[in-house]
Amino acid sequence: MASRVTEIAENVYQISTFVEGANFRFNQYLVRDEQPLLYHTGTNSLFPDVREAVAALLDPAHIRWIGFSHFEADECGALAAWQSLAPEATAICGLTSKVVSVDDAAALRSAQALADGETFSTGKYRFRFLRTPHVPHAWDAGHFFEETQGILFCSDLFHQEGDLDPLTNADVVGLSRQTLLAYLQGPLSGYFPYTNHTQETLERLAGLQPVLLAVMHGSAFLGDGTQALRDLAVVMKEVLNP
Repeated sequence: MASRVTEIAENVYQISTFVEGANFRFNQYLVRDEQPLLYHTGTNSLFPDVREAVAALLDPAHIRWIGFSHFEADECGALAAWQSLAPEATAICGLTSKVVSVDDAAALRSAQALADGETFSTGKYRFRFLRTPHVPHAWDAGHFFEETQGILFCSDLFHQEGDLDPLTNADVVGLSRQTLLAYLQGPLSGYFPYTNHTQETLERLAGLQPVLLAVMHGSAFLGDGTQALRDLAVVMKEVLNP
């Protein structure tokens, strides 16, 4: 399977691989900068295709940072493979991810932990880490927000099934609702928890006023990210907490 590469913002590339059996795309994001950052490693099975796609943009050995939301195969499963290829690549994630799972079970080298609200720079671009437990899922979940271009790397939020376009300004919330409903009927029911912090967490992300949502599964969304997140909050409450 070949990965598709699309520049969704200046120096931000979506590397997308459609897996027919899963009926959705796995999206990784490469930020080309002085210290290149790969967001999501993809699974080990996708590593050869994603590596080839990255190589078309820059030397994979030059990757400096590897970010992700939480400990899961498609988020950081191929972390060791990437670190073997890039000798200075360091995982960058929340403290919970680092101490509970990543350093022991995924990384070749110790991860750099970020506190809630902490920022770091890759050169031209500046990222803020927000701790978001159980949003989208997992105790260690967090989100990265690229402040100079207003990009929220939103992991599994806005998950959309199907072989979709890389980038859209059309409705992604409706498609995400369909996917949530479909998953409730299948073996992966419960993959999105709903807690007493879900709404306030989504509102905190909306307050960032993102103009681009870098979605992990489906189309990235260009438009009013604040409204999209608030609409998603309504959908998640209706579907997951009726």
